[in-house]
Amino acid sequence: MKAFFEGIQYLFVNILFAPLDFLRSLELKTWFVANTINWIFMIICTAAMVYWIKQLRIFDEAGTENQDTTAHSFLK
Repeated sequence: MKAFFEGIQYLFVNILFAPLDFLRSLELKTWFVANTINWIFMIICTAAMVYWIKQLRIFDEAGTENQDTTAHSFLK
């Protein structure tokens, strides 16, 4: 059983976390390149938020959004 858990440790520490170890060592040279994953996530979240706001604006201008307080049966 000990070998099984050591195998899991080897998989995560030496294989799956290797790219993150590389980024950690890269941080000493350049901060922006080391945080590329964070920049990518921020760009994706910003794009999703802009798309969501555009869709809200489209439905608001079309008047198809039901803003009545009795839209849900539990609010009656």
